[in-house]
Amino acid sequence: MPTRHRSQKISTQPERTTTSRTAAILKLGGYTSRARMKQIFTLLDQSFPEARCVLEHRNAFQLLVATILSAQCTDQRVNLVTPELFRKYPTAQTFAALEAEALEQDIYCTGFFRAKARNIVAMSKEIVQKFNGTVPRTMEELLTLPGVARKTANVVLGTAYGIASGIVVDTHVFRVATRRLKLSCGRTPEEVERDLLRIVPRTRWIRFSYQLTLFGRQFCLARKPRCAECFLEAICDSPEKTV
Repeated sequence: MPTRHRSQKISTQPERTTTSRTAAILKLGGYTSRARMKQIFTLLDQSFPEARCVLEHRNAFQLLVATILSAQCTDQRVNLVTPELFRKYPTAQTFAALEAEALEQDIYCTGFFRAKARNIVAMSKEIVQKFNGTVPRTMEELLTLPGVARKTANVVLGTAYGIASGIVVDTHVFRVATRRLKLSCGRTPEEVERDLLRIVPRTRWIRFSYQLTLFGRQFCLARKPRCAECFLEAICDSPEKTV
């Protein structure tokens, strides 16, 4: 059966928290001060002024498929697969007409190909049947589609439609926001996103996630961060620093 997701609403209103999480939030203190955040925004803008989604696509549906494929897979590998994939199946209708087994062969190298194939075919059928072949423009509707969770919906809404529905929290954003720059004490992507939404202006939600992802890929690496070359090193005191 296709994977379905309950509506994942992220609120910026005060939430009930456990004592430990409340204490952790209070400890963030100056780490999320307006002055420090302004400095972070300025330096990210200087270093990554053209930050954007690197998944290659021509429309919202192709982006949706590519984002599903990118789960547990690099964007570079997805970009190797999708040109031929979209040449063979250019629309939601052509994907909807497929058997999942046939699609598996085309996306094998992206990993978890059986689950991805099932979800993409099922998602395509629902877009054709319920949304007249057009990818919906709301978080609530996107989350009803098989294989679509909040991260995927944020990517599609922000990149394809320019709708700031939230902040994409991938592995890089999660690592940088929690272990490195201490912008969040969240333990899940949803908690991290909730924290970030409170300290990042809505006008920056879309580009901030792509800037932080590039920062994580190029400087704040998981195993050995390049702190000596990092433009945020002066305002970071992560215990994992290499300088």
